Amino acid sequence: MRIHAILFSLLCARALGAQTFLQMSDPQFGMYTKNQGFAHETVNFEFAIATANRLKPAFVVVTGDLINEPGNASQAAEYRRVAAELSPAIRLFSVPGNHDVENEPTPQSLASYRERFGPDYYSFRVGDIAGFVLNSNLEKAPQHVAEEAAKMETWLKGELAKAREARVKHLIVFQHIPFFLKEPDEEDQYFNIPRETRLRYLKLLHQYGVHQVFAGHYHRNASGHDGDLEMITTGPVGMPLEEGRSGMRIAIVSDSGVRHKYYDFGELPESLAEIK
Repeated sequence: MRIHAILFSLLCARALGAQTFLQMSDPQFGMYTKNQGFAHETVNFEFAIATANRLKPAFVVVTGDLINEPGNASQAAEYRRVAAELSPAIRLFSVPGNHDVENEPTPQSLASYRERFGPDYYSFRVGDIAGFVLNSNLEKAPQHVAEEAAKMETWLKGELAKAREARVKHLIVFQHIPFFLKEPDEEDQYFNIPRETRLRYLKLLHQYGVHQVFAGHYHRNASGHDGDLEMITTGPVGMPLEEGRSGMRIAIVSDSGVRHKYYDFGELPESLAEIK
């Protein structure tokens, strides 16, 4: 009986690993010292990456604010150096934040980001998951890059259509700024997407059966729903604000849906098999 139980646990862990991901957000190298250094961020992110290597998820997604000062070469290099410590068996997806492309992105800031980190919006496929990485600052402040913003929105429609046609089970969006913190019709503010754009995107996501959007930016946790769409805002792997704590979110994807929980650094599980 004990052997059967052990085998069952191992099989469950394997299944979880194949459809489990970690969301880290806002490593934001340079935030603790206002760009005078990034030793604290290095320690936090190295611990987070080591945790990922121990837990062995299918992938890790870092939802923006990779660095604190847009265009800072040393901060960008340190993010890339630590990120490179992730096991090659685990895929890494980086997402642009406002501190990476500026609050009001320009052609120059987008080009700088793409040169240092890669594309600012793209899709990926891992098992039964289709992931869509968006540049939320093209949603929030497109005034200097209107053509790029329109291009991303048109691209997203096409990618969602492809995923639905391919009958992918789970379509999940990742971006830095949440569409909303608690309510889909909440007032515009620094920590959400302007209502007109927000409602247009939410309508599109509903149309194609997206049920989860994972974001960061808030430096603490928040959540809300728009019908059957869940807006998950995750606290930072870097510097928290107010009552927040540094940590990461573990998400488990199965036929029944997506379950997730935020763990601060002091309460992380020893293995994915521990998660019920």
